[in-house]
Amino acid sequence: MTTQLGYASPVDVDTYGPYAVTNPDYPFVGRIGDPDFPEEAGRYHLYLSHGCPWAHIAAIVRHARGLTGIVGASYVDEERDARGWAFRERFGPDPVNGFTLLREAYEATAPGYAGHISVPTLWDRATSRIVANAYNTIPNNLATAFVGLVGEQAADLYPEDLREAIDITDTDFATAARKGGLWTSEEGETINTLERSDAHLADKRYLFGDRLTISDIRFWVKLVRFPETYRAALTEDGRTLVDYPNLWAYARDLYTRPEFRETTELGVLAENRLRRGPELPAAPTAEQWAEPQDRATLG
Repeated sequence: MTTQLGYASPVDVDTYGPYAVTNPDYPFVGRIGDPDFPEEAGRYHLYLSHGCPWAHIAAIVRHARGLTGIVGASYVDEERDARGWAFRERFGPDPVNGFTLLREAYEATAPGYAGHISVPTLWDRATSRIVANAYNTIPNNLATAFVGLVGEQAADLYPEDLREAIDITDTDFATAARKGGLWTSEEGETINTLERSDAHLADKRYLFGDRLTISDIRFWVKLVRFPETYRAALTEDGRTLVDYPNLWAYARDLYTRPEFRETTELGVLAENRLRRGPELPAAPTAEQWAEPQDRATLG
């Protein structure tokens, strides 16, 4: 059977209303490797967005683990009205089901579904239902699944001996991002978490020394969106990413890796920044991201 491909109509806030999220939940929590979802090449598909940091993490992990030929992926349009994520000409149609709205995947899985429509969404072709939409667990699942298919040479992004430390680090960075990069201590002292990270990376190539982990991926997607993510720190002293020498070199070092560079649409990120904060300073250009850095000698 051939899937009929199509596109959603243009964004129409007058007809459908503006996009809004209230009390988002993520009820689909299956995992590849569960009895219902065995590890089979070509069975699963990721619905992603170039602008969403959570989807970006999943995209980088998929690439870094060598899963691009094992787990499919496609991208929704960046603009939304009340209908939510949609497939339009800019990033192509849904190649799996021919959906025009991502909402259709949710309704196919749970008829009458009225909850949050989110990316990343992991779809099972075999059963025509969603495996997971839990943005915080999908990347770790992709980082550990398909060992028999990707081989031992694949990047171990979530190594067992570091998992507890990785989980703590990821929680700390997520909290820091929610606070815009600034902590307030019990004594009332303002602490710039970016300064701490900059100092930490002065003599380490990655967050855990010479080992690239999923923590680096989670941190990097925040750094590449610096003006929006760390707005409080930016407002505090005007420093943006390029003003933190070790962070900026670290970010550029990661950008040289195909899994980061090839999954990043700097133009989309610039457009989203303008939508959310036109007063914010411009992010680094592609030319700046390509500037040389000397991080390879660090351990």
